[in-house]
Amino acid sequence: MSRYTLFGSGLELANFVAGSGLLDRSWAAISDLYARISANDLLSSSFSIKHKVIQESKLTIIAFVTAPVCTQHNLQENLVSSSALKEDFQFPHFEFLCSKAYKSFSVNRTAIELLCSLRDQLSLLKSQIDSSKPLIVTGRALGGSIASLFTLWLLDSIGLGKKLPLCITFGSPLIGDKDLQQAIARSSVWNSCFLHMASHDDPVPRLWISSHSPETSVYKPFGTFLLCSDKGFACFENPESILKLLLVIGSLSHTTQVQNDHYGIIVEDLKHKAISQEFTACTENMTYSTPLQSNIIMQLLTLGFAQLQEEQFLGLVKSMELRENTLCKKKKFDPFKKLNDMKIRMAYLEWYKKEGKTRRMGYYDSYKKAYLQSDHDVVLYKKDLTLYWKKMVEEVQMKPQKEEAAFRTRWLFAGTNYRRMVEPLDIADHYNSKGKDYQSHRSELYIQLEKWLEENKTTSDHPKKQNVESILTFESCFWARVEEALLLLSSAESSGAEKEEARLELFKFEEYVFGLLKNYEVSPEIFLEESSFMDWWNKYNIIMGASHDSTLANFMRNPDNYKRYCKGELHFH
Repeated sequence: MSRYTLFGSGLELANFVAGSGLLDRSWAAISDLYARISANDLLSSSFSIKHKVIQESKLTIIAFVTAPVCTQHNLQENLVSSSALKEDFQFPHFEFLCSKAYKSFSVNRTAIELLCSLRDQLSLLKSQIDSSKPLIVTGRALGGSIASLFTLWLLDSIGLGKKLPLCITFGSPLIGDKDLQQAIARSSVWNSCFLHMASHDDPVPRLWISSHSPETSVYKPFGTFLLCSDKGFACFENPESILKLLLVIGSLSHTTQVQNDHYGIIVEDLKHKAISQEFTACTENMTYSTPLQSNIIMQLLTLGFAQLQEEQFLGLVKSMELRENTLCKKKKFDPFKKLNDMKIRMAYLEWYKKEGKTRRMGYYDSYKKAYLQSDHDVVLYKKDLTLYWKKMVEEVQMKPQKEEAAFRTRWLFAGTNYRRMVEPLDIADHYNSKGKDYQSHRSELYIQLEKWLEENKTTSDHPKKQNVESILTFESCFWARVEEALLLLSSAESSGAEKEEARLELFKFEEYVFGLLKNYEVSPEIFLEESSFMDWWNKYNIIMGASHDSTLANFMRNPDNYKRYCKGELHFH
């Protein structure tokens, strides 16, 4: 399976699956497991679930089955939240599916109870699986639900880039809510680990789907669905389309119950059709306006939907086309494709930063005072960069925990540079509009990017002394601290408690600035004649007088220190 299969390849994908032998071998394992269970056991209400491991030379297959009575009579519709899995079931193994943006999900109670009944056996089995060989996890009906859950359990311990299991289910009910579906879809590869076969004669896959409004159903599908009718077969991945199709394809059948070997017969038939390429769909009398619409019509006709009323058929085509276009738009954002555009915008800001030095004020104050056209041009670059990084952060926060860590580390350097370059411009906008206390209005975007840097303890971006002149100030909120220090000056000249409080805050600001200087973590542009920082220092020095003695005051009163700082020649004690 691919990460996202274009709708038009559904027939080709179905042919590939049917002719690959994967379905045959999976069903053979299930059929063999059924053969080992007595007829009395299958009809017994005490029989719940059985599993079997088949070791082949180049493949491992793990099969699960449940008795029909278990599926038809004991299957509960209610869901269990992921927090309850940890607290009530003592089963924390699905926590890795959560992310910062999506903190919980729910799964079917009966399925999780059955999984937990095999906890010890499956935990041992999990530790014994040979990761060097391909693995298929398969199951029939509710056994397929257990296969899906066990596959998710396996994914927790499989690192990125490792060989992933393939879960193949036959006639299984949906097992989780929209949050579970989205949790699995957030990973670039996990959704491709699940292939679910559903027959038009089998009512079990349609359990709990509202016939009046499938979109409102609590249960949602994930992975790829191979839908089958006596006319043909096709693959689908769009969750909302799958819900609708499961209902429509079910309306073509008058059967309410299928035998255990039902899918064995279908698998053999599909294999024959795939090899002989027997399936065809006539579209001679159909009109379509786009390739997507053509592909949708072809797949629906292949499944035998031609017997639907024309109005119902065309309505189904239209709704599926809309869903596919919507899904494509959601997946349209590709950070890698847009990266070069963002590099160009960052390069422009780098140029703007250098150009600001010629005006003796630095890029922060150049932007704040906006004397030239180039100062106004920066607004557009700043806007594009911010939109890009907002989407980037959203992308990361939607990923499961393991992928999130790897993804954000990959982008940490670029995100840090963006924050240090662009946040000062937001600070300038804030104080230009007579704002105060920037920190309480700070964008969550910058807070998150800064948090990632702090969490990544292995990354060190401490400047080399020979490169001090070109660095960005490490503290992206530095200029907000400068602006607040400027606002404190009037209070520092007053009297009483207000004066003492203001001067205490200004002493703290001195320590803060000197701490940055001695670590070479502040850009030398703060010493430019027209900068806001020099404006603060000149006014502060007058207020405090020549008798004021501090490490920063002693440093600032010697202009030669500025030049030596730019060259990285100072040695702080």
